[in-house]
Amino acid sequence: MTAEHSDPLPLPGLPTVLRSNSGHSEQLVLLGEPQPVRIPAHLLRSWLDDPAVTARFEAKRYRRPENLCWPWTGAVSSTGHGSFRAASRPGTSRRGTIPAHLFAYQLERGVIPRLGWSNTDDAVLCHQCDFAGCTNPSHMRLGTNTTNRAEYTARRRNLASPLSDTRGAAGRTRAIAEAIRTGLTNDEGVHAVEMLILAAETAGLPLTLW
Repeated sequence: MTAEHSDPLPLPGLPTVLRSNSGHSEQLVLLGEPQPVRIPAHLLRSWLDDPAVTARFEAKRYRRPENLCWPWTGAVSSTGHGSFRAASRPGTSRRGTIPAHLFAYQLERGVIPRLGWSNTDDAVLCHQCDFAGCTNPSHMRLGTNTTNRAEYTARRRNLASPLSDTRGAAGRTRAIAEAIRTGLTNDEGVHAVEMLILAAETAGLPLTLW
């Protein structure tokens, strides 16, 4: 359900972010190569409150039961995150596009000021499940670039983690999305789709000698 807020939500455990001189807060998002795309908060809020936009978004993510990951089945960036084109805006082609997990989290929690990749102190969304293609808000928490990278370094050597997938983050997201699309196209039941997802996940596990 879309959360409506007149003001941006506070950041738990993070410094309060001041508004810009213009009176409009902005956030930075990253798609593919590290080239920030600025999205004014009022514009993002209008997307989150638009039933047509949110319906298109929901059609591109696969909700699963029992607090499992909700994989993105649409376009994928080079970082493995879902890429959602919320609107067409004048200018460069990505001006109306936002990473799917950022859209999902703010659809649930409301607009977060300066959410993105501008510097090490601004807020980023950390995937606690380590799967970049996940859009389940309960699998994400607010952190900083510094803490996010530290957690990545600490967990990437775990052979059971999605971070160790031999196909890379983008390859894993695309493989799981393809498995889901195949199952849905063939009118498979929920259990059969779960088996396809499991097979897609297992295919990227590193080989071991024990």
